[in-house]
Amino acid sequence: MSCSWMLPFCWQEHPECQITGETFTTDHHEELIKLGIHPTLKGVKRDHKFPYVIFCAPPSRSSDYASDVGEAASLWNGEGSFLFTSSSAPYDRNDNGDCIEDSPVVPIGRSPRTDVLLKAEKIVLDAGGCVHTVDRGMHLYYLKVGTIEANPHHIVNLIHYEDAASLSVAILKKKLRSRLFLGCDNHPVSRQEVMDLVAKSGKFDQTFMGFTGTEGLLGRN
Repeated sequence: MSCSWMLPFCWQEHPECQITGETFTTDHHEELIKLGIHPTLKGVKRDHKFPYVIFCAPPSRSSDYASDVGEAASLWNGEGSFLFTSSSAPYDRNDNGDCIEDSPVVPIGRSPRTDVLLKAEKIVLDAGGCVHTVDRGMHLYYLKVGTIEANPHHIVNLIHYEDAASLSVAILKKKLRSRLFLGCDNHPVSRQEVMDLVAKSGKFDQTFMGFTGTEGLLGRN
C-alpha cells in the first residue's frame, strides 16, 4: 500500500469532503472505491478545480513527468494547498553525511534522474505548491533480483507509508506556499541493514543473496 492509498484514512475527520483519485489505468479502481475515493482516468477533462491536490506518482510510468505534474497543478484552485511528493535523490550529498531541506541539490544537466525530479519540483514551487521529499523502500526489488552490484554501506532514509501520508495531510492543512519538506523516520540505515531486517522479519519467501559492490557513491543522512 502506497502513501496515496493511505491518505483517505488520514482525511477521515472531514467526512463531508469528496476525494478524487486520478490514475493511469483502471486496474485498481475497485479498490479505490472501497477506500472512499472516486476514481478517474488521467486525461479526463474536468469542469471544476480542487482546493487540495496531491501528486504522488513516481516518474517511472510517465513519458513527460514535468508535464504530468503541471497538469496536476492546473487542477488546484489555489485555496487550500498543492503538494508534490518527490525524493531525496536531488540532494548533492553522497558521503553518508547530514542533509536538510535547504542542502545543495545536484546541478541540472548532471543526472537525467535528478533532472526529472528537479524540473517537476520547480513547476510545483513556481505554482505556489509545496514539495515533500520521501524515500521509498527498495527491498522488494532487491529480493526480486537476488544479487545487487552496489555498496552495502550506502545509507538510505526510509519513511513508513502511514507516516508519509500523515505528514502529507499535515502539510496540506497548513495551506503553505512554495515550501520544501524533507520526511524520514530519523533512523538512517544502510542497504545491508535493510536487507538484514527483511530477512529477520520472516515475511518474504524470496531469499536475498547479497551485495557484490564495494565502491560507489554513498547516501545521505
